[in-house]
Amino acid sequence: MNQSYLIKPELKKIYDQVEYGKGVYLYTNEGKKFLDACSGAIVANIGHGVEEIAMVAYEQAKKVSFTYRTQFTTEPAEKLAEKLVNKAVGMDYAFFVNSGSEATELACRLAIQHWQEKEQPFKQKILSRKISYHGTTFGALSISGHFPRRSRFNYFLKDFPSVPAPYCHQCPFGLDHEVCGLKCAYELENNINELGSESIAAFIAEPIIGASGAVITPPDGYYQVIKNICEKYEILFITDEVMTGLGRTGKWFAIDHWGVSPDIVALGKGISAGYSPIAGILTTEKVMDPIINGSGVNVFGHTYSGNPLSTSISLAVLEYMEDHSLLDNVNRLEPLLDDYLITLKDKFNIIADVRGKGLLKGIEFDEERYKDRNITKEVVDEAYRLGLLIYPSKGISTIHDGQAIIIAPPLTISEVELEELMVLLEKSLESVMANYEEDVYEF
Repeated sequence: MNQSYLIKPELKKIYDQVEYGKGVYLYTNEGKKFLDACSGAIVANIGHGVEEIAMVAYEQAKKVSFTYRTQFTTEPAEKLAEKLVNKAVGMDYAFFVNSGSEATELACRLAIQHWQEKEQPFKQKILSRKISYHGTTFGALSISGHFPRRSRFNYFLKDFPSVPAPYCHQCPFGLDHEVCGLKCAYELENNINELGSESIAAFIAEPIIGASGAVITPPDGYYQVIKNICEKYEILFITDEVMTGLGRTGKWFAIDHWGVSPDIVALGKGISAGYSPIAGILTTEKVMDPIINGSGVNVFGHTYSGNPLSTSISLAVLEYMEDHSLLDNVNRLEPLLDDYLITLKDKFNIIADVRGKGLLKGIEFDEERYKDRNITKEVVDEAYRLGLLIYPSKGISTIHDGQAIIIAPPLTISEVELEELMVLLEKSLESVMANYEEDVYEF
């Protein structure tokens, strides 16, 4: 095809065309093979080309592919809601939309409606963190501390991100974790006191900061402090599990690592593992009761919300994960992946930090040492040349938007495939760093 009519992210770039995928691999129409070490955009949790899921989609499409939410409910939507609620500690209700951006906006709108129904209409503000990403629509971007994506649209955006991230590697206060007293968590309380709790509806946070933070993982105790502060000031706690949810970190929900129950959970990406566009929220009786006993209606939703085709696919994906014990596979392979990454860190002094949980890992490069070059782009491009797909993380800093990558293969990956991934990643780093005059290895 000589001319393309499709608008793509990089308008002058010529893209390879994927023909099909199988397992952790993608294949182009020219026969190139790629190991998908980032599940696309941390989406393809059960791998590519799973025929069982395709058959479920086919059978459901034969029955009915669309119903409108104000007219009907369907069995797939009801069953999916039940399954998700049963997997999430403290959750009682579910609602479905089409993308992660919609889900985080919906979570915020639900929080605001909750307070309106309780006759507290001035609780409208949503607090969020300075390093964060909650979506690309204007509402979701307003609560995102992702300056590369915000920069073009600042005129339209609310200036919500204000709370420091739990970024121990480069602590915003210059403190060591052993002596910091979780100052980053208590900054939430300072923000609340400055703005007035009577104006704040909710605080939203990614349990592990993904796209903008290269898997920034908070220290133990952080979320317990956050939850206590939210309860103290009557502010709802929203967790954005769009990237981290549904098995990616070795638990169904990443927040479960810290034993904390939020008031609202936003889901996306892995909820269907890329087999259909769907996202959603989970919430509690505490949040819903004032609405049920008040106006009795919700003020959110989209045309395709809860459609039977997407919900049937999502239900099949979750059942596939259960039947194939994918959380067990994540927890079995995590120590092996950690060992590989630590070995790379010891070998390449360009690697400043490795972090994460489960099969969601971040590699942060030493931006000060190599700030004259965009190491992230060089590594991602070289990996692509070698047949490895890795995810660039942008938003940590102003130096090339932050120097970091994310490793997040499908949860179905085998030990042999994980070893192949790490060999290709090591070769990518070696190739990029071979051009540097100074010694980049540690022996």
